[in-house]
Amino acid sequence: MERLQELTISVPEAGRRISCGRNLSYRLAREGKIPVIKLGKKLRVPIAALERMLQEVGRKEESAR
Repeated sequence: MERLQELTISVPEAGRRISCGRNLSYRLAREGKIPVIKLGKKLRVPIAALERMLQEVGRKEESAR
């Protein structure tokens, strides 16, 4: 479980990293806009998936210019 803690963050922490509050973070996770994995009742955000998502958004914004 310790290794999983190193590879994932909580939904609120992911929200803080993209400047969102707790409630908005969970809403975005429910809508599939923040990548999550479910472990029992816990939702965790894989750091690598979040970084890929943010890179993809950056690429789309660059190509739109």
